[in-house]
Amino acid sequence: MANATTMPAFGNLQGVKVVYSAMEIAAPVAAELLAEWGADVTWIENTFYGDSMRDTTYVKELERRNQRSIQLNVFSEEGREVLFNLVKDADIFIESSKGPAYAKRGITDELLWEHNPSLVIVHVSGFGQYGVESRVNRAAYDLTVQAYSGYLSQNGTPEQPMAAAPYLGDYATSLMVVGSSLAALNKAKETGVGESIDVAMHEVMLRIGAYYMMDFLNEGIKYPRAGARHQNLCGIGEYKCKDGFIGICLYGAPQNKAILERIGLGHLWGTEEIPEGTTGLWLDGPKAQLIEQKLEEYLLTKTVAEVEEDFSNCKIAANAVLEFEDIINEPHYAAREDFIEWETIEGKTVKGPNIFPKFKKNPGQVWRPMPSLGMDTVDILTKAGYSTEQIEELCEKGIVKAGKSPVTV
Repeated sequence: MANATTMPAFGNLQGVKVVYSAMEIAAPVAAELLAEWGADVTWIENTFYGDSMRDTTYVKELERRNQRSIQLNVFSEEGREVLFNLVKDADIFIESSKGPAYAKRGITDELLWEHNPSLVIVHVSGFGQYGVESRVNRAAYDLTVQAYSGYLSQNGTPEQPMAAAPYLGDYATSLMVVGSSLAALNKAKETGVGESIDVAMHEVMLRIGAYYMMDFLNEGIKYPRAGARHQNLCGIGEYKCKDGFIGICLYGAPQNKAILERIGLGHLWGTEEIPEGTTGLWLDGPKAQLIEQKLEEYLLTKTVAEVEEDFSNCKIAANAVLEFEDIINEPHYAAREDFIEWETIEGKTVKGPNIFPKFKKNPGQVWRPMPSLGMDTVDILTKAGYSTEQIEELCEKGIVKAGKSPVTV
């Protein structure tokens, strides 16, 4: 890796400057993805204890690599001025808080645009920047947002709804922040006029969970929670084999014929009950219960490897449910170099996922580990035009905090 303060030129976002003020997952991971693709990312942490993600042992090393850390009290009068100086030449500013917290404290979009008219501003919150006030100002976490959006109610068993783990609402929001910010940046580069984006986590999950909701909205159809099975089709779900579990997604006429033959129901193909050319074996069909019963019985006589190979040869999507230890020994992961190692700021080797997706001409890279708390405060302020005396004064007032100086890693 390069010197901790010197960013190499790489990636499709080379030259793009991002500043963000947020904690935990949703907004910071979006900034992290941009950093992995070549953006210059400054991470604003509070002057009290920093980002709570620092309490984790390993995931922080993945989700804060390639970033610079400054400790700053954004909402103090002098801290606001520092923020304005940080974003004056930035392309994207991302903040995450309960509702319109920044506007309530005087940091409005319009004020930010006075300092940088082309700035793309992304507000990330649980319930948006406006709406029913009591809802907008509520605390929100992944689980509670999944619950509010209706996504959680679609998952689990008929007796018990279950959240999708780990933190689907957060990570899906991260991807929405990335996509929307780059879309806005494309327009801002063209027009010189900035944009403000209101990313509400509940709306992200509402959109992701709309597949079956559309049937309810238009015809009042409500599918039950199906547990390890599909809501309305046979042969789709997680099934138990002789030595483990396999995920199967059965669809298509040739695939259905092949399955029926294997489970001893081949004679049903081409009948009135299951005509030739049937692409979907629907759960409301006359033989659905029998098909599921025979399929479960058949799979219990086979190993996962046998089923995966046989079904895949029949063009039926089937895959063993891999555990972590299976993944790290899987040849395809190794062939694609999906895991890499890098050193933490303390010099400890850590292993984690590589950079995805894989850009052929302008690949991303890991150029520095997660910085220590406030490690780059002095460097960032110096580059923003502050003198040594001004930085010392801000430190004395508690407006900023300076951590350990970067080291060569």
